[in-house]
Amino acid sequence: MSYPGPVRELRRLLNTYLEPEQVATALHAFEVGEEAHRGQTRRSGEDYILHPVAVASILAGMRMDHQTITAAILHDTVEDTGVSLDDLKREFGEQVARLVDGVTKLDKMKFRTRQEADAESFRKLLLAMSRDLRVIFIKLADRLHNMRTIQAMSNEARRRISNETLAIYAPIADRLGMNTLKLELEELGFANLYPNRYRVIERRSRSVARNRKEILDSVSDALKKRLNEAGIPCRVEGREKSLYSVYQKMRDKSLSFREVYDLYAFRIITQAESHCYQALGVVHSLYKPRPGSFKDYIALPKPNGYQSLHTVLTSPYDVPVEIQIRTEEMDMVAEKGAAAHWLYKAAPPDGSTAVRAREWLLKLVESQGRARDSMDFIDTAKAELFPDEVFVFTPRGKIVDLKAHATALDFAYAIHTDVGNHARRALIDHKPAPLSARLENGQTVMIETDDSVKPRPEWLESVVTAKARTAIRSHLKNLEQADSVAIGHRLLDQALVRRDSSLDTISQRKLDRYVKKAGLERLEDLLVRIARGELLAGTVAQKLLPITQRRSGEKAGGDTFTVGSNEGTAISYASCCHPIPGDRITGYLSPGRGIIVHRDNCPNVPALKREHPERCLEVAWEPVPRGTYSVLLKLITVNGPGVLASVSSSIGQAQANIERVEQRESTSDTAELYFLVGLRNRTQLARVLTRLRRNPKVFRVSRELG
Repeated sequence: MSYPGPVRELRRLLNTYLEPEQVATALHAFEVGEEAHRGQTRRSGEDYILHPVAVASILAGMRMDHQTITAAILHDTVEDTGVSLDDLKREFGEQVARLVDGVTKLDKMKFRTRQEADAESFRKLLLAMSRDLRVIFIKLADRLHNMRTIQAMSNEARRRISNETLAIYAPIADRLGMNTLKLELEELGFANLYPNRYRVIERRSRSVARNRKEILDSVSDALKKRLNEAGIPCRVEGREKSLYSVYQKMRDKSLSFREVYDLYAFRIITQAESHCYQALGVVHSLYKPRPGSFKDYIALPKPNGYQSLHTVLTSPYDVPVEIQIRTEEMDMVAEKGAAAHWLYKAAPPDGSTAVRAREWLLKLVESQGRARDSMDFIDTAKAELFPDEVFVFTPRGKIVDLKAHATALDFAYAIHTDVGNHARRALIDHKPAPLSARLENGQTVMIETDDSVKPRPEWLESVVTAKARTAIRSHLKNLEQADSVAIGHRLLDQALVRRDSSLDTISQRKLDRYVKKAGLERLEDLLVRIARGELLAGTVAQKLLPITQRRSGEKAGGDTFTVGSNEGTAISYASCCHPIPGDRITGYLSPGRGIIVHRDNCPNVPALKREHPERCLEVAWEPVPRGTYSVLLKLITVNGPGVLASVSSSIGQAQANIERVEQRESTSDTAELYFLVGLRNRTQLARVLTRLRRNPKVFRVSRELG
């Protein structure tokens, strides 16, 4: 067979490091792929098969094994052609088929949005790559070639793909330590997402290139001379900043181009770890180090396996000089990351990049198992992809690495989900501390637990790690699900009672048939949809009844729906009128939100009853309501010092909790203050109003709707 030029170049690359029979397998994969993709073209007009060949060539440049190369050539066949995974398994073996499956998008499944489809595909990718990192190598190479040829896409598609590249794929490459690939993804993503910003920074960087070269050469010569005199075998490289990293620093730190670009970076590559520390002493004697700038990633490697010494010096040109010092092996890991260490015939050594990468992936996979949906998971994954770590110790001396700004509660969940779910307080360096306390490097942390403690919604504000966030959300979601099922059951049963029936009299067979017809899996799913207002209980009741009872219509009256017990988040209280126990109330079934309770005199209620009478419910308070409810109070007070403290004291004397304070208008004499106060009922409200009216600094107080 006569091969096209790109295939001949791929064959040349493969012949430099693979056995002849392995190269033959890759070429056979091309023949199968070429036949499967025949007639398909890319937007650029070129034959589609040249895309997987280009992906395989990128991987060949990384010297990946023949199974990865073969899977790369075939990676789109299952998705875009009639070739099946079973076909690939028969022709090329189990491993190649599994690799192809790992990068195949889930186009045969139905999703509500394009974003959810991409998120679900990302979930599958993570699951597959946690078993075999070669899946992500293929996917990253696939994305890199797509970015190299993105000019053929529409402007909207280029922006969407570039945004996804910067948000997901470049950080994954970074997390896996694949620096060269990460830099190209970032540059291409930046150039296509923000073309004007890219052009401006590129033009500015070209304009200062000559001056930079003079300083780079001078500092480089000085470093080489001093290191040579000290007898340290090494090479010195000047490093140019990538345009995307310049843009990031300008954006994130509000710096000018000159402030960012005036940092000069060098890399010193030595032959042994001991030489790294000797070189550090030499450069510190050459130029004065900046306080607090030294980082030892050799003793404490980053989770992606990266090792290096970092320091920042002040040069004679009065510009900062950033130095990275590492061995040849460390440099290879820094550039190629997990791909440099990935071994297939033997397990990677403990602490290697591959082991660290897989540990991180398994953490993400554990999080995705608890995520509520695909979009929730992809948000979690994005947050986890940017790894600034803090290292702390357990009481037994084990090191636990967490994200920067992690709290004691994050630490608790890192130890075990049950420890987090029942965490009562923390001991940081043997001193009591709240669970929300931020951790710092080197601290020893101990968590005290209590079985009566359960996760609360406000805990989400105190955690930054994916594991803690998903565990808390999962617990709260389970509670919300149970509450919604109970409310849906009550609503449906009441609708049936008004039609001379009840849920107990409806046969299980009829319920199962209706649930299946509605496209749901379980009765609980139906009840949740009723509770959330996505289905109306009256409509469902009509369809569950025999035709004779449907005609008889709905009886007036019936049981009133009661609120104010422990419904959790399944029932909400309208912020437009802030009802509390003792108020006359009405309920409204809002689609997707469930029952929202309003005061009868709320200005929104007449329109709801007029436009959606079928969604309005008769509701009443439980005989003994539980919990606290928000009330908005408007105060006209003296405009002077000590007023806020005085008013807060009056409210506190009535055992009420202040949730929010806002000042909207004021004059030289008076101030208009709004207090959102948590109360149990109208009786407590009366006590609060009485206390405030007795306060000499308060001229007038009234309860507001919202």
